[in-house]
Amino acid sequence: MGNTHSVELKVNGVMQSLQAGTVQDVIAHFGLTGKPVIVEADGVILTPEQWVDTTVSSGMVIELVHFVGGG
Repeated sequence: MGNTHSVELKVNGVMQSLQAGTVQDVIAHFGLTGKPVIVEADGVILTPEQWVDTTVSSGMVIELVHFVGGG
């Protein structure tokens, strides 16, 4: 993680307090690094290339959609 700070984010409908500076930090926080994930931040779908440059701030709404295998 790079320049992180404490933020209050609404992630998948739940308020979360975590240390993060970018969307990439949020992905890492939830153990989703390297996994197929779709990220929406404040209503905007982000490409994986945008995660490292998209800073997070308190009050942001983030949706993480990841795929779970199984049958």
